[in-house]
Amino acid sequence: MQPRIPRQSVSEPGGHRADHDVRLGEELAAVVSGARRRAVRDGDRQIDTAHLLHSLLEHDPEVRAVFEGGPQLARLLAYLVQRSIGYGLRWQGSVEDSGAVPVVTEADGLSPLAAGAMEYAHERAAGRGVDRANGVDLLAAVVTDPEARAVEVLTRAGIDTEALLTGLEGRVPDSH
Repeated sequence: MQPRIPRQSVSEPGGHRADHDVRLGEELAAVVSGARRRAVRDGDRQIDTAHLLHSLLEHDPEVRAVFEGGPQLARLLAYLVQRSIGYGLRWQGSVEDSGAVPVVTEADGLSPLAAGAMEYAHERAAGRGVDRANGVDLLAAVVTDPEARAVEVLTRAGIDTEALLTGLEGRVPDSH
């Protein structure tokens, strides 16, 4: 059985994968690789923003710290696990896209919104004067579009995504 997310060597034409992006530090490369594994395991065609969110929570202590101090983190992780075991089945076979930008096909195995989030994370890091985005940059990026699957998961977990985004916009993450 062929994996649904294309496996390309970095040396192949068009083989530039998001987890090999030179603008990613080790931390975000691990996040994208984890999201890729989760998408394949879940049988999804592309990495979406919810995969990125789940992987961020697994790999980045600074991102987890954003949700600590209450039951939010536990509820959020519960919804993400439910997505893996059935809640997200309605998303299988569909492309995560808000319609705000033209659909990009097969962008390194990322959904159009996830690809846009990666770009926004890089822009956010550049705005701070650093070369590489980090987990908090990517977290801010996955919650910017209200149509993102990550926003739906966060909302179902009882997290106010507008307040989260406002708090993240004022937060200066560690540069690592």
